[in-house]
Amino acid sequence: MSDKHSRGADALAHLVHSYFIWIVIGSYVVAALAPQLGIGLQKTRLLDASLADWRVTASPTTVMLALLLFNAGLTTNSGEIRSLARKPVVVAAGALGNFLVPLTFILGASFLLAFWHNSDETQQILTGLAFIAAMPIAGASTAWAQSVNGNMSLSIGLVLATTALSPLLTPFVLHSVAGLTTGDYSEDLHELASGDSMSFLGAWVLFPSLLGIFAGRMASAAAVGRVKPFLKLSNYATVVLLNYANASLSLPEVVKNPDIDFLAVLALVIVTLCACAFAAGWLCARASRADRGETASLTFALGMNNNGAGLSLASIAMPDHSGVLLAVILYNLTQHFMAALVDRLAFRERA
Repeated sequence: MSDKHSRGADALAHLVHSYFIWIVIGSYVVAALAPQLGIGLQKTRLLDASLADWRVTASPTTVMLALLLFNAGLTTNSGEIRSLARKPVVVAAGALGNFLVPLTFILGASFLLAFWHNSDETQQILTGLAFIAAMPIAGASTAWAQSVNGNMSLSIGLVLATTALSPLLTPFVLHSVAGLTTGDYSEDLHELASGDSMSFLGAWVLFPSLLGIFAGRMASAAAVGRVKPFLKLSNYATVVLLNYANASLSLPEVVKNPDIDFLAVLALVIVTLCACAFAAGWLCARASRADRGETASLTFALGMNNNGAGLSLASIAMPDHSGVLLAVILYNLTQHFMAALVDRLAFRERA
């Protein structure tokens, strides 16, 4: 692969990055109007097998999720990985903040939403927030951090840390929010928290991340540098296709039968949560005296959750509750819009 091709790919990646949020929004429009391909990507099964007590189900969307994490691991700098051991406070604060910030927000939201006129809509919103809060940091956060030359070791380290903690923290979050909900919503959350849903996170988040790190250690730094622009382009394409596939599950119904007041209160809750999450990441970086690269990684990490995994779990546990799925989808759109805003205001000029 020549340097000329690498420079061309890098220039194209910069161009895509400049308009990426509009490309993401376009994917949602396409999902609402032409969802057939996205539904097919969600429902197609490439693998459905059991290994001991683990059940592994593969679809095109889970493979794309794994590709994001593999790319991030491949570009992780081994020297930066060793440096993480010298900053345990930064990693610990980011990992715990990913679960505690949204959980605290949900607790406050449950009191305010008690005044909402439709109790079922309140339950759908709180349950949707549970699937957002219970998920580890999104692999897409590594793509955003990579695009502004953030600390990739910290990005992938936070993804791995939150994924490794998810067998403990994900059930804790689901059980906690189940205590704030009622009826079938509470029962479904308790049941999901007690099940073996963590096999999904291990197979499609933790394993590809570790595999990418191993592949990066085996390859030369020059080789990784040459393919890095192509990895960025791959990340952009994967994120857009994942957004389209995820949105195809519920956006068509929203377009056909819009519930304006529900959409308004849901949007308000989701945007507020997302803004709080990004702000928490930035404040965490300031408090730990992180440098620019670490600040970028922490900000994107705490603001972005693995909604692909969350939506998969939600569609399995509550396929008949479109409001729950819509909350996760809306957060996915909002976190990319917020990431683009943060990127433009805080990091682009210095990247």
